Amino acid sequence: MARHGFAVHPLAPGAKTPPPNCESCGGGAHPATECPCHARRGWCHGFHAATTDLVTVRQWWGGQPRFGVGVACGPSRLVVVDVDAHAAALPERDRLLPGIPVHDQVDLTGLRSGYDSLALLAAHRRRANPCEDASTLRVRTPSGGMHIWYRAPRGGPVFKSSSGSSSRTALAWQVDIRAAGGYIVAPGTRTAAGEYVALPGARRPAPLPLWLVAELSRTGHQEGASLPQPRHEGGRGPVEGHGVRVLASLLSDVEACAAVPQGAAFTEKLNRAAYTAGGLVQGGHLDAGDGLRMLLRAAAHARPHQPRRNAQIVESGLRAGSTRPIQPKERT
Repeated sequence: MARHGFAVHPLAPGAKTPPPNCESCGGGAHPATECPCHARRGWCHGFHAATTDLVTVRQWWGGQPRFGVGVACGPSRLVVVDVDAHAAALPERDRLLPGIPVHDQVDLTGLRSGYDSLALLAAHRRRANPCEDASTLRVRTPSGGMHIWYRAPRGGPVFKSSSGSSSRTALAWQVDIRAAGGYIVAPGTRTAAGEYVALPGARRPAPLPLWLVAELSRTGHQEGASLPQPRHEGGRGPVEGHGVRVLASLLSDVEACAAVPQGAAFTEKLNRAAYTAGGLVQGGHLDAGDGLRMLLRAAAHARPHQPRRNAQIVESGLRAGSTRPIQPKERT
């Protein structure tokens, strides 16, 4: 996992929590982010010690082979949807999908867990249920829940962790979010309750679907800070502006379709621009929000009478393009 860029840290043998701090760190004498043990390859303070350094990893698990594996979500660019299956009474309807009214005529018979509330959210948005998304890593937990691993978009918002039972920040009832400021248990780790098992399908996280990006932003999971943008060699500054120029050149063809009501290959041109934008976002050359706004603005200029169709073309192209990061060459 460390070789693939996941920042890992030990979990106590048989548990899903980090091992205790050393004696000098146990009294809270310093903030976790300033722990002197980390420079000496200590594992104090849980996910704050997470690393991709192979020497440290070998030292930790070489000395304690029974350690489980935790993955710090923030440094690993992960957003994990943690679906719980706890036996609990249903909350009030306004707590099922925060911010989305669930009217009295909606039959909630059989709704018992996070599986159901997440399926309800996906159905409301007319999107595929993430629990059935075999294109990304999914992990069955010992309690019968599921961890759905996604990669955070480069250049996009930084998302924070939350609890599905929270009255302030939650995606859905019994659906937790593990992101910045949190960690997730890696598949293959065994606790006293059982093993975390990867389900059939992909073995690596797929890009976070755009509709979930929108839902997390809507429900207050956005921290407000953006992930760092890549820079040119030699310190010439962010490359984001070049990505905007690349996309703008394609969108000029889309906007030109306004003069031709039919037969202008509008769909193909918009899809090509969206596909390119998805690759630029994943390559770190374009802000996700800026790209989406540019695409929808150009589409509305050319075909203002079909906003829903425009959004579908844009989302499909962005999703496809996000699987193939683009590193364009800038003219000098």
